[in-house]
Amino acid sequence: MLGIAGTIVAAILMVAFELPNLRKNKLTKEIGVFSILMLMAVGLGIAQSLHLNIPSPLNGIRNVLAPFSEYIYGLLK
Repeated sequence: MLGIAGTIVAAILMVAFELPNLRKNKLTKEIGVFSILMLMAVGLGIAQSLHLNIPSPLNGIRNVLAPFSEYIYGLLK
């Protein structure tokens, strides 16, 4: 429970530090991207605090690029 609370407090502090500057400069697209990334980070932080199994992004990249790699390797043989 302490990990979840710490994650939320850290996110609130980051938002409180970054958001006023983004609003002052009227960076609406950046605010949207910042919000999406912050929500993803908080979600992953909470999942990690709950000891859930979080798959590695490298596995997904490997699965997507493996056929292309095999095709190139076949051409070079």
